[in-house]
Amino acid sequence: MSLDDAATQKPHDRLSAVLTADMERVNALIKTRMASEHAPRIPEVTAHLVEAGGKRLRPMLTLATARLCGYEGDHHIRLAATVEFIHTATLLHDDVVDESAQRRGRPTANLLWDNKSSVLVGDYLFSRSFQLMVETGSLRVLDILANASATIAEGEVLQLSAAQDLRTDEAVYLKVVRGKTAALFAAATEVGGVIAGAPEDQVQALHVYGDALGIAFQIADDLLDYGGSTLEIGKNVGDDFRERKLTLPVIKAVAEADEKEHAFWHRVIEKGEQHDGDLDRAMAIMARHDAMEATRAEALEWAAKARASLTSLPAHDLRDMLSDLADYVVSRVS
Repeated sequence: MSLDDAATQKPHDRLSAVLTADMERVNALIKTRMASEHAPRIPEVTAHLVEAGGKRLRPMLTLATARLCGYEGDHHIRLAATVEFIHTATLLHDDVVDESAQRRGRPTANLLWDNKSSVLVGDYLFSRSFQLMVETGSLRVLDILANASATIAEGEVLQLSAAQDLRTDEAVYLKVVRGKTAALFAAATEVGGVIAGAPEDQVQALHVYGDALGIAFQIADDLLDYGGSTLEIGKNVGDDFRERKLTLPVIKAVAEADEKEHAFWHRVIEKGEQHDGDLDRAMAIMARHDAMEATRAEALEWAAKARASLTSLPAHDLRDMLSDLADYVVSRVS
């Protein structure tokens, strides 16, 4: 079951219901700021992705953490829109880098238009995000989100060199995940506390929560690539394998591989020579070494760390929802 399709009692839906008014303002701001008087392709490309029914999880985290910490102003709306713009920009760039044809169950922007449009519109959204950050008047917010943007790019570049190298270990994988996914989760939650003027220990707790939640979320996604459904993950099952990405289940299997299995991984990942039946064989090897179960256990550990970090925050229904959300992002693979 996806976050989008969950029943109304699921944490994501409860968060969405509580934050409906704020999210309407965020969406209105996004629509206004993605407009372009001189380049109509910008709102066309952006709308294709923004309006594709994504989870909006990251901006909701900013709204939720700001309200949890007692914020009553308007800057959390700008920050939530900022987070969504950064996320959308990275998706546009990622699809070009990965040569993806599907995102959220729909054709990617680079497939419908072209790579140049996707890259340049992504750049435009990054620029818009920085305009929104500045409008808050907070140098610390600007520092957090600017660092996150740099870390995301760094993680993506690291993945380029690590993704098809069998020497890539779990430590490098974690660096990649912290860059490409967890950095924005952590920034999204941290700036909510900062803009609310929360005590430093609470701000740091929110950072830890976002970091751990993002890692759990990405590990679960990587696992679903080998055991989910196309509807559930919004892309084709096995895409990571076909794109020769060394995600955690594969890294664990490679670490335990015998000579014959290592030769298989070398052929399909490093050399890119894939044949019919190779995906099934890869999954059989991972099953033989309990790689999927070990990966699932790590996702659950990170979710538990996210939950534990919330204990120093004020008692609040939103805190409970954030705690439940940590469980839910990994329930897809439990």
